[in-house]
Amino acid sequence: MDQRRKQFRKLLDKGRIITAPGAFDALSARIIEQAGFPAVYLTGGGLSRSWGFPDLGLMTMMENAAFIARVCDSVEIPVIADADTGYGNALNVVRTVREYERTGVAAFHLEDQVTPKRCGHYEGKSVVSENEMIRKIQAAVDARRDPNLSIIARTDARAGLGLDEAIERGKAYARAGADVIFIEAPESVEELRRIGKEIDAPLLANMVKGSRTPLLPADELEGMGYRIAIFPNEAHRAAIWAVRACVQHLRDKGTTADFENMVDFASREKIVGKARWQAMEEKYLQAEE
Repeated sequence: MDQRRKQFRKLLDKGRIITAPGAFDALSARIIEQAGFPAVYLTGGGLSRSWGFPDLGLMTMMENAAFIARVCDSVEIPVIADADTGYGNALNVVRTVREYERTGVAAFHLEDQVTPKRCGHYEGKSVVSENEMIRKIQAAVDARRDPNLSIIARTDARAGLGLDEAIERGKAYARAGADVIFIEAPESVEELRRIGKEIDAPLLANMVKGSRTPLLPADELEGMGYRIAIFPNEAHRAAIWAVRACVQHLRDKGTTADFENMVDFASREKIVGKARWQAMEEKYLQAEE
């Protein structure tokens, strides 16, 4: 059993909100960990965009699992992952849970969109029936070998079927065995507050600047009853901005000598743990000489 799953459960049980910024690779995950956050969120959309694709369900389950495993191996804090729709029906969910569990992930969310899914803040989303999603959740619960692996059930019903339907699905998914409920894309503070009042289960809030959902501070969400706040693509968007600014400066000036918005050489090496590898080099390789 992965100790980070127990750690994540303890964080949930404390009743304080877990703020989890989104990573899009192992390097960004290490930066999040070193900033002092208690968990990191692996956004499927971030991985997709890192590969040059929009968030339209174009990545396969095994591509995502390989990404998750690499990140889990690079950090010590719990990792929350995106399992999309489980990549098919309830049988596909069983395999997805087994593959994800092997990565060392502490939690993952499973959503009720049709396959292939799309970003929760895109237009044109469709959801499967409530009963089909309940069967998927039950399959996920039965498939996990470690009971500390947390299953987060996400519904995208708000966009097409309304908030009442989304809340009813959230309640049903909690009864089916989901550990955390994730109502995607509520459209006002009042809707966020209503979700917190009506669903008696740990809740996840998805905070994306410029999306359908108001961007609230984590402590305000905590007061509404939310236990996890993910900020899935803020770091990625900041990285895109920084890379674009750097290369535009290089194009215009022909040099980066006067471009100051970058970490220094030593800071870069500290992020990737070069000192640890250097110590192992001295221990295992120089001893042969």
